[in-house]
Amino acid sequence: MAAAAGDEAYFRRGSPLWLAVIALSFGYYTWVVFWPQSIPYQSLGPLGPFTQYLVDHHHTLLYNGYWIAWLIHVGESLYAMVLCKSKGITNGRAQLLWFLQTFLFGIASLSILIAYRPKRQKQT
Repeated sequence: MAAAAGDEAYFRRGSPLWLAVIALSFGYYTWVVFWPQSIPYQSLGPLGPFTQYLVDHHHTLLYNGYWIAWLIHVGESLYAMVLCKSKGITNGRAQLLWFLQTFLFGIASLSILIAYRPKRQKQT
């Protein structure tokens, strides 16, 4: 069966709330890993002492975890490309948007693509 018209260019942006939470979290994680000396730990409430403990005792784990998280996002992005093809999303711009959104926001984007069910045209 052929995909319905418009399915080849399907793209849906993720929830602004989730995108903001992920962007802020990854931003904070980047700050912790690369510039821990500039973090005002005492101004962060309960998150401050916890972050300082992780930086002081587990910085290597934080650093490795940071790069593993990015590798996971690369894997999710590549899987998004496979899903695009299997769901009939052939438009290059739509595929690029899925790749970029999934690379930056991971499962928050990929879950939208996984849930997408393309409409099928009836055969005559």
